[in-house]
Amino acid sequence: MTEGRIASERIGDVRNGLPKPDRAVLVGRSLGLRGAVNARDLGGYRTAGGRVVRGGAVLRSDGLNHVTAEDLHPLGAIGLRAVVDLRSAEEVREAGPDRLPDGVATHHLPLWAADFDINATLRGALADRSARRQRNLLGNGRAAAMMTGLYRWFVTDQVARERFAALLRLLAAPDGVPLLFHCSAGKDRTGWAAALVLTALGVERETVFADYLLTNERSAAVVERVLADFGSRGLVHEPELLLPVFRADRGYLDAAFAEIEAGWSGFDAFWREGLGLDEDVLDGLRANLLDGGAE
Repeated sequence: MTEGRIASERIGDVRNGLPKPDRAVLVGRSLGLRGAVNARDLGGYRTAGGRVVRGGAVLRSDGLNHVTAEDLHPLGAIGLRAVVDLRSAEEVREAGPDRLPDGVATHHLPLWAADFDINATLRGALADRSARRQRNLLGNGRAAAMMTGLYRWFVTDQVARERFAALLRLLAAPDGVPLLFHCSAGKDRTGWAAALVLTALGVERETVFADYLLTNERSAAVVERVLADFGSRGLVHEPELLLPVFRADRGYLDAAFAEIEAGWSGFDAFWREGLGLDEDVLDGLRANLLDGGAE
């Protein structure tokens, strides 16, 4: 069993070992899934033009490979038509496929960056028990720099842009929603996908950042317990070195938006030239995902 598989299974064990959520007091857009604590609805955000993102239409999540039998009921109640899995083939092999209600269409749009391979970095850190080498791999800003590079890659890499564009087309298709998209942690690839969706719909930038950073609140207990577990078992001598990888950071998302400004002079040009999307896709997104008012 690889160190990456061990890490994935330990994260799943910790996630499913958290106290069962009290659905009577849930706040925000959490779906209340025990096996996917970062699963949430993008509905409820308001656009600059006064419209509101429709509830239950577009959802984001961490991996669905650890959902419990109990979780399948709320997932089924949403009426999901499709799930888009952004994990790499290797991640799916190591962690396992999604567990979904019957009848949900699945689309695999793998996003993997050889130069910013978070899983490989984590495997290397866990496999090498040397405190000095772990610090050389992750310390002195190296982990954060890798994450910033990954977010820039989301924008600059042609294949990555094609994958995100394919997701946006699925969301804009007639009868395409409700749709849920996810990666492993629901933080980076999923975070950028959500930022693209909300920005395209006209949600203001600060709200986009707020949704992105909500991951830290929803995943805090899992991250804390995973890092404590890694430390107690001697897998990582300084667990805090992993925090830049495990947490959402405003600077990461800023880096992606900065690449759009640098390469395309703005989101509208990026939509057309970078993602290869036209007004029909934008109209489809608005029709599927927005309620009320006029832009």
